[in-house]
Amino acid sequence: MPKRQKHLSEIDPVWSQITQEAQSAISDEPLLGGLIHSSILHHRSLERALAYRISLKLASGEMSEQILREIADDGYLRDPWLGEAARADLVAILDRDPACHRLIQPLLYFKGYQAVQAYRLGHWLWQQGRHDLAYFLQMRVSEVFGIDIHPGARIGRGIMIDHGHSIVIGETAVVGNDVSMLHAVTLGGTGKEEQDRHPKIGDGVLIGAGAKVLGNIRVGHCSRIAAGSVVLEDIPPMKTVAGVPARIVGEAGCSQPSASMNHLLEKFSG
Repeated sequence: MPKRQKHLSEIDPVWSQITQEAQSAISDEPLLGGLIHSSILHHRSLERALAYRISLKLASGEMSEQILREIADDGYLRDPWLGEAARADLVAILDRDPACHRLIQPLLYFKGYQAVQAYRLGHWLWQQGRHDLAYFLQMRVSEVFGIDIHPGARIGRGIMIDHGHSIVIGETAVVGNDVSMLHAVTLGGTGKEEQDRHPKIGDGVLIGAGAKVLGNIRVGHCSRIAAGSVVLEDIPPMKTVAGVPARIVGEAGCSQPSASMNHLLEKFSG
């Protein structure tokens, strides 16, 4: 008896949902038909759609869309983790951002998501030793999206950058899985040293708008950093810190702060 051919939704439920949403969006707003067809429905996978979207956004007189798309297609082909991380990021945004109601929104409209996927390609190039090309992608991401992530930084999956603007993440920074951060967050250094000089952010951390985490310090898993805080010392797991300089003001308040997105201090302060 021949094996049953798997349906698209079984092979890749995320891409299946995206294509369904795309078709519905065209029915609701036919004027967007060209954009949605070229960005989504003309492609057979999320990886191909991302390669097209990223190359379209980052192309310039210095580097054509065709060359950038070939680079992106090659990266997604050679490193399946890039596509896995892109899906995890999409699902994270849909789950955590109350302004996101469909998976097509980050793919088409959210520059935080698009910038992270472009960074991931730059990081892949960095790992291949293609540093100059990685620097070029970093430059274009900064120019186009206003987000500056060094290609040497290591960032996990399930990442949400909400209101993606003025994010800075340094070369030796490490960001764990399932981290959420808002606009104007800096993961930076504190001097001119060239070695390991940037923060290490644990899994499930929530970083509020405008927070600055500086130096080779560790932020424990499932902690919260209040908006506007300046963190200069290690933070234990599952704590809330606030202030300039930041101090522990209580427990994290829940097991997954990055998922709950609760920024209030008074409810959980000690």
